[in-house]
Amino acid sequence: MPPVKVAEGVLSWASVADEQTLAQAARTAGVAAVHGHVALMPDAHLGKGATVGSVIPTYRSILPSAVGVDIGCGVVAGRVADGTAARQLQVQNLPDDLDPLIDEWSRRIPAGLGNWHRAGNPHWQRFVADHGLPSLWHTDRKMADRGPLQLGTLGSGNHFLELCADSEDGVWIMLHSGSRGTGNRLAQHHIDVAKGLLRRHLVDLPDLDLAYLVADTTEFDTYIADLRWAQAYAKANRDRMLHQALDGLQQVAGRRLRFADDGVIDNHHNYAALEHHQGRDLWITRKGAISARDGELGVVPGSMGTGSYVVRGLGNPASYMSAAHGAGRAMSRRAARKRFSVDDIERAMQGRTWQRRAARSLIDEIPGAYKNLDTVMADQADLVQVVAALRTIVNYKGTESGRW
Repeated sequence: MPPVKVAEGVLSWASVADEQTLAQAARTAGVAAVHGHVALMPDAHLGKGATVGSVIPTYRSILPSAVGVDIGCGVVAGRVADGTAARQLQVQNLPDDLDPLIDEWSRRIPAGLGNWHRAGNPHWQRFVADHGLPSLWHTDRKMADRGPLQLGTLGSGNHFLELCADSEDGVWIMLHSGSRGTGNRLAQHHIDVAKGLLRRHLVDLPDLDLAYLVADTTEFDTYIADLRWAQAYAKANRDRMLHQALDGLQQVAGRRLRFADDGVIDNHHNYAALEHHQGRDLWITRKGAISARDGELGVVPGSMGTGSYVVRGLGNPASYMSAAHGAGRAMSRRAARKRFSVDDIERAMQGRTWQRRAARSLIDEIPGAYKNLDTVMADQADLVQVVAALRTIVNYKGTESGRW
């Protein structure tokens, strides 16, 4: 659908958006650092500081809380090929019983609160050799202790790992995760720094969570360096898990597998990058949005078990060449737990392999707590075109206890 001007400085592609969400986007658009309009994606909903599902352009400045605390969070999807043949693995080649795959994934990929690797991580050493360490590494002991152990772990909440199939029954592996506790602690530190600077300089903001950092300052330069580090960590985290997931599938399927040469797509959807728009270089913050440049491939996941889409960007300049990052929540976790029951989630997940024993702890991830993905896709028909529709076969998520 074409965008609608819903407030001064806000263009929206969302056919379903509540007044609180629109008001929050308008507050963001009114910040002096914002250069141009805020673009609201179809999955937009209320967030902390800035709206989830928004694209925010800033000139020589950046809003750390708009990037968010899960810096670099995103989705990676890989098309699985049969290692013994030059073709995609087919659903018919999978075992009838896929419950053992969840066991394999849970053994190889720690998920849930407090559930990480418990020994040395050689992948961490290679990552540090390539990217160094962030600014707080030697002063934040929690970060230093947890960072190496959390590389290659899924986390909880809406983070997931899925086995999917396309319309031709070709098999895909897809997962959603970010920079884990390390990115969170970096983000919180820089958000606090930005707030402190604005208080000190008596800058008036409608919401202190919209505090920003200005270029050519030590605080700005340090944040940008840490931002890029955390985005690299998030990508390395997904890459490690994707290959661990393939190893688990290979074990269960009893055959040699690999990812197709052109078959891996990786998108951040909580991040910022310096890009050229409107005739100048701008920091484009995508908080719950993906880059959708002309021809660029991306993944738009649905809610738990409802399927996803592989898309190709159309390069729409009004959205800063961006698109929705998923279905987007329609209600809070607390509201979902009050409204839905174990029976509800069991009905919603019927026909799929999932952690049935953890049903109670997964209620707030039930599809009914999210927007309808097909509505989101219809709303962004001028932002992306569909390349493939993926249906869920196996869903694995982190639970509160890390057990299922």
